[in-house]
Formats: sequence, C-alpha cells, structure tokens
Amino acid sequence: MKPQNFSGESSLIQESKRTVGENFRQMIKAAMVAVDGRGSGSSRPISNSKEIERRNGNMGYGSDQKKEATVIDGKAIAQTIRSEIASEVRHLSDKYGKVPGLAVVIVGTRKDSQSYVSMKRKACAEVGIKSFDVDLPEQVPEAELISKVHELNADPDVHGILVQLPLPKHINEEKVLSEITIEKDVDGFHPLNIGKLAMKGREPLFLPCTPKATYLVLKSERYSKIGCLELLSRSGINIKGKKAVVVGRSNIVGLPVSLLLLKADATVTVVHSHTHDPESIIREADIIIAAAGQAMMIKGSWIKPGAAVIDVGTNAVDDPSKKAGYRLVGDVDYKEACKVAGWITPVPGGVGPMTVAMLLKNTLEGAKRVIKQ
Repeated sequence: MKPQNFSGESSLIQESKRTVGENFRQMIKAAMVAVDGRGSGSSRPISNSKEIERRNGNMGYGSDQKKEATVIDGKAIAQTIRSEIASEVRHLSDKYGKVPGLAVVIVGTRKDSQSYVSMKRKACAEVGIKSFDVDLPEQVPEAELISKVHELNADPDVHGILVQLPLPKHINEEKVLSEITIEKDVDGFHPLNIGKLAMKGREPLFLPCTPKATYLVLKSERYSKIGCLELLSRSGINIKGKKAVVVGRSNIVGLPVSLLLLKADATVTVVHSHTHDPESIIREADIIIAAAGQAMMIKGSWIKPGAAVIDVGTNAVDDPSKKAGYRLVGDVDYKEACKVAGWITPVPGGVGPMTVAMLLKNTLEGAKRVIKQ
C-alpha cells in the first residue's frame, strides 16, 4: 500500500541540520560510474548478458543466478575520513601551532540532544579538534543566546559554530541560526551558502553535512581499499540527463541534495507529499535519495534494477525481540531493495556515521581558511 504522506523528517534528517571542498562534478561523475554498473568487485564495464539483463530490468530471469546489491559501509568510509582529518589537524598544529575549534551550543537538558552533543564532542576529541562547550538553561532568553552566538563569531579560536536543535519553543530557531557568521556555518544552512549552491558557477563555503556525506558515499573510488565500492576511475563521464529522484524536500536534505544533482546536470525529480504516483516516478531513477522519514515506504518493486539507493531515513519501529523494544530502519525496505538495487546504504551504518564525519571535515576546512592566511 502506498503511503499517503511522507513529508515528515526522520531523526537522522533532524540530526543532520545540527551537524553538517569536494568538487561537485567529480562526485557526481563517480556516482554515475556506479549507476552505469562499473563496480561491485569488477574493474570493467558491463559486458555480459546477465548484467545487461539486470540493468534493463530483467534481473536475469530464466537463469539460476541473481546478484544482490553491494552494501556501502558508511562506518568504514567515515573512519577513513576521520583518520585523514586527524592527520591534517596534526599538520596544522605542527606547522602553525593552531588546531580547528568547534563550538557546540546546547539549550536545556533534552536527553536526545545531550546524547548527540556528547557524540560530537567525542568525535572532535578523536581527531584533535578543540571543542568549545556552551551549555545554556532551558529558559535562556533568545537575546542572550544570540549574544552568545555573536561572541563565538568573534572568537578567533572558534572556526565552526553548531547550535543543537531543537531549541525551546520561545526561541526562533531560524533567527538564531541566521546570526551565525557564514564563515563559521559548518552546518551549511546559512542563506548565502544555500544561495550559492543554487547558482551556476558558484560554490558555497560549506556543504550541508548529510548531502555532502551522500556524495562522498557515492564517490567511492577514494575508499576502494576498504571494500565499499570498487569503481573505475573515469574522467569525462557524460552525466547529463541521468535520472535522479530525491524523496523528500526538506531544507535539510531534500533541497540541497537536489541542488547538488542539478549542478551536475542530472535530470532531477523531487517526490513529496503531493506527488501523484510516486512509485512509478521512483522506479525510473538511476539514483534514489530517500529522505522522507517514513519507515520502509520504498519497496523493492519501486526500484529500478541496478540503481544506487542512498537511504537517509532513520525510523524506530516496534520490535519486542530487541532490548529497547524497537529497532531502527530506513525509508527503504532494505531486504527487498537488496534483491534489486545495484548499491545500497544500510540503516544504521550508512549515511549516519558520515554526517558527523562531514561536520568534522567542514570544521577543518573552516579552520584552514583562517589559519593559512
């Protein structure tokens, strides 16, 4: 049964707004290499009939073999990126005597927010980024919070500012976030950053963390040594007209992801709560970005054989067999999708670990701009 509404945001999507360079065209080119089928343990173009049947949607019916999707290991990729970041941080420290600094501002005592902030602070410590902790009471006046943001804007040791969301109801989130200077907007959601992302010939100072993570997952030739995807290194792949479907249109993931794909001349369709017959639209996609916040809404029958499926959703569903009473699933029916897709990210363990890694990477990039001047 088709879901009637999938406009809600998943917890991972909500988290990515708080955590949020790479060359756009090369990233997408690598993604298209994946879509064209040059991967999954092979360093050659598709040439055998079974693969051609699979790409054409026949899935090799009539044969005794079926090929399951290659699972993209986000944890392994994220760990590789963290190691690279740690190395660069050491270099900055040795050469300039300075390290990147990330200020994390939290208001109140929400357990989930405290957990997220703790995770970010731990990640900073692992790579050598200095963490500036700003803990404010639940009833802090909006003006006082904005004043604190201004202080962090002026602090030369702070290269990135992150305000943990959600904020209490008496505080205007958009107003607070807009007060973060663009040079320290490591979430990548400053209006000027998004505006540059939407314009041809312009690149933002920072890419939003989850969309950036999505493209680094797809740009897997850098990480072939960890067995994520083994893709041919191609230069000059014609990506114009490739079909990409983004499920969800939030400012956090859906919008910036669609803009990134458009920048690369892909043919992009955004599926949202008012879209008629989303199943048939999704089935045409070479790349699917699922960011709707609806548990397992995308079934295997919705997926074009051989497509690359990036599942951003994280949804809790009841499961009495689990100690917590629930388990986490994505927006895609993983078991079904694995039988059809060419590549897929799991939930958990796919895009999620990459989002925090991108926050660290954005902080490093912000620091390098300042320290190397």
